[in-house]
Parts: sequence; structure tokens; C-alpha cells
Amino acid sequence: EVQLVESGGALVQAGGSLRLSCATSGFTFDDYAIGWFRQVPGKEREVVACISTSENSTDYADSLKGRFTISVDSAKRTVYLQMNSLKPEDTAVYYCAAKQLGSEKYDYWGRGTQVTVSS
Repeated sequence: EVQLVESGGALVQAGGSLRLSCATSGFTFDDYAIGWFRQVPGKEREVVACISTSENSTDYADSLKGRFTISVDSAKRTVYLQMNSLKPEDTAVYYCAAKQLGSEKYDYWGRGTQVTVSS
């Protein structure tokens, strides 16, 4: 069974930092790219960042470059999202998802973790 489990969400003050984790299981890790997304109620889900360990590549939403960093521990099958200089507008539910390399569609999703940034 494929599983992606997010953790690390919390309430934090503006200017603070958080590190989210996405623990994965049930699929061949090196054959997939892992992405982080976020969604605010009433708004469309937006991509935050993605990483492919086998292709040694990362990509970020332009608006988040410099504040957010995606990384991976392949031995633990876990992908991290380090978020610094957090702003109230970063408040959202953050999801991780997996897609096969070369595919545009994310096949597997976690349930999300809430990040709330207070002003």
C-alpha cells in the first residue's frame, strides 16, 4: 500500500521557521518525484516545490525561492520542506504527493499538515 504521511505542521509566528516531513512507503522511491503543495480553503491548490533524487533535480514556485528548501533523505524515504521567514500568507494545509518520473500527474497524495503563521 502506498502511503505518504506529512508531519511538522504547527502554529508559528511570522518570521519563524518550520520543517515539514513527508514519509513515504509502498513504491519504488527512485522511480518517483515528490512534490509539496499547499492549499487555502476556497483557493486552488498551488505547487510549492518538487524533487527527484534519481534525476538530482529540484524546482520551486518562483514566489517561494529563497525562503523554502526541499530536500530528501533517500535512506529514510523522506522528503523535507524547510520553510524560513514565514509570513501569514504561508498559512495553508501542506500536502506531499508522488508522481512517476516523466509523468505530469501526481498519483499519490498524503492527507496534509496544517501550517498557521500568526502576525
